[in-house]
Amino acid sequence: MDKRTDLLNGNILKSLVAMSIPIMATSFLQMAYNMTDMIWIGRVGSNSVAAVGAAGMFVNLANGLSAFLRVGSQVNVAQSYGSGNQDTAARYAQNALQMGFIMSIIYGLIICLFRKPFIGFFKFTNTQVIKDAETYLFIMGIFIIFNFINPICTAVITATGNSHTPFKISTIGLIINIILDPLLIFGFGPIPAMGVFGAAAATVFAQFVVCALYLSYFKNDVQVFSKMKFTKPLEKEIIQTITKIGMPASVQGIMFTGISMVIGRIIAVWGETAIAVQKVGIQVESISYMAADGFASATNSFIAQNYGAKQYQRSKDGYKISFKVMLIWGIITTSLLVFIPAPIFSIFIPEPDIIPLGVDYLRILGYSQLFMCIDAVTSGAFSAYGKTIVPSVCGVVFASMRIPVAIILGKTALGINGVWWSISVCTMLKVIVLVTVFAAFMKKFTKKIEAGENV
Repeated sequence: MDKRTDLLNGNILKSLVAMSIPIMATSFLQMAYNMTDMIWIGRVGSNSVAAVGAAGMFVNLANGLSAFLRVGSQVNVAQSYGSGNQDTAARYAQNALQMGFIMSIIYGLIICLFRKPFIGFFKFTNTQVIKDAETYLFIMGIFIIFNFINPICTAVITATGNSHTPFKISTIGLIINIILDPLLIFGFGPIPAMGVFGAAAATVFAQFVVCALYLSYFKNDVQVFSKMKFTKPLEKEIIQTITKIGMPASVQGIMFTGISMVIGRIIAVWGETAIAVQKVGIQVESISYMAADGFASATNSFIAQNYGAKQYQRSKDGYKISFKVMLIWGIITTSLLVFIPAPIFSIFIPEPDIIPLGVDYLRILGYSQLFMCIDAVTSGAFSAYGKTIVPSVCGVVFASMRIPVAIILGKTALGINGVWWSISVCTMLKVIVLVTVFAAFMKKFTKKIEAGENV
């Protein structure tokens, strides 16, 4: 299952496309885990969607906590691989996975022990919603290790130019999830209907299979990953290097999830239905972001490998081409959400009285999809150069702005739509600032190259 793309030679667009298509497909597949749950749970009712959505925020927090390992390891593995140092690349991957395992044990225990106050944060009034949310969170907490380990596996494999293996493995996981979701949620024959519990069980089992396949790949990859020795202790210098590059992304991820929880609390004033609309809307919106994030991951590996190989002009050209591709994709996704939101939303929740609320959400957030795509590829490029602080600071500042803006606009005649506008507008402002700062960085970077200075 090994097919690495040569990112150091040949046509840049061809290399990026060859690398990005499997990554984008993998991102869609990973997103499809949650989408599949939402589609089937939506058939149970909007209250169940609200329960899964609220509990899912704490699962997403795991992604923020482990982001420094995913981002830090991907950049360092790519740069080491690009410079021809495969042993060092293996050490970065090994230490990231070991640290991820330790963190998952700690976070899983916290989730299981404090699930009641965590769900209580949203102040749900429906007792069944509360019970379902606690159940979903408990199951996911026990097996949260997969939310830490699997993204790291995807990142380090992709960093070596192999985006095909994560795609194939994720495809297998999705197929399992698609088959198990309706069986466990609604029951079939001797299998009892498990509702929200069944949705969690289906996702966890699929993630387990994915993790097992990743470990099998590592064992058989002679070039890099078979050199990992998990019995060795953590290496302080390696962890420090990973943390230095990845921690800003982790802080951003944690803050973003926390801010989303506060926004969720604000939305809860309009009831469980509003929470359900947001959760489904986020899933639909992620179609745009996941594709952009997948292309951004390819851009990250491309730039990092060429930067490690000291092919600086090629790394710059990689960003320019990626920017143009994402510009086109952003226009397409913006058009879809703005002009045909109703058919899209009704796939998830077919309840007639809720669809108009979902249409408003998708249309308002649709205006920012173009900006979101540019954000992903620019942040990926920044990270590839080892500069993760700027995109993280921009992310935290403008995401934080959503809270006061949401409170202010929510009290106007816009009502709940004012909250949606706060998210969309703040995203647009963030990207304008981020691209401006990156342009300044690239100008300075170019001057150093032309002057023959060390970069």
